[in-house]
Amino acid sequence: MGSLNDLDRLKREYSKRETRLQGSAIYSLFDSGYQFFIQNRQREILGLFQRYDLTKDIHVLEVGCGEGEVLLEFLTFGYSPKSLFGLDILQSRLARAQKKLPISTFICSDGQFIPYQSNMFDLVLQFTSFSSILNDMVKTKMATEILRVLKSNGLILWYDFWFNPTNPQTRGIRPAEIRRLFPNCVYDFHKITLAPPIARRIVPVSWVLALLLEKLKVFNSHYLVAIRPR
Repeated sequence: MGSLNDLDRLKREYSKRETRLQGSAIYSLFDSGYQFFIQNRQREILGLFQRYDLTKDIHVLEVGCGEGEVLLEFLTFGYSPKSLFGLDILQSRLARAQKKLPISTFICSDGQFIPYQSNMFDLVLQFTSFSSILNDMVKTKMATEILRVLKSNGLILWYDFWFNPTNPQTRGIRPAEIRRLFPNCVYDFHKITLAPPIARRIVPVSWVLALLLEKLKVFNSHYLVAIRPR
């Protein structure tokens, strides 16, 4: 029952968030702070892909894909839209994702029950979905499903908060918990992303200063992790 309650809470929070941010430019590339955030994250991701020699001829699944913004980035990286798959619990967000990526595949489903066969995906993405889940059982089931649908030589790309004190509807996830969720794996941790409240203040004044602060890592709020089964 607890897992159902947490998913219901999550749906309500996402709906409230959509209403609250309607008309806001805070997540637009015309906002300099958001542009800084996206560009630096993409640079880190592309660096990882070069390191792990991820070719463009692969199947990619994003768990908790929302409106498809991350998968749209992967399209710009050169991945085929037919190889991009998205999963989310809100049909309204998936409808908007489908408009952006009409050839890609989107399914409304709970990440605890991924409706795909085992060993299907070369790359599974998790971008800030797990930190929105407060129930440990739900997170464990999702992680198990991600490992199930991942090929034995595949890669999980994790990007999420480790600390977010301003939002009580989220809970940061640190390296020890990531290792617990994905046991018997090899992990490549990168602490990235200058904390958004700091970036929004600093970037309009000095992009260079924001870059220097991000390089220090002290004020970085997310972990980008490449996770491979042993």
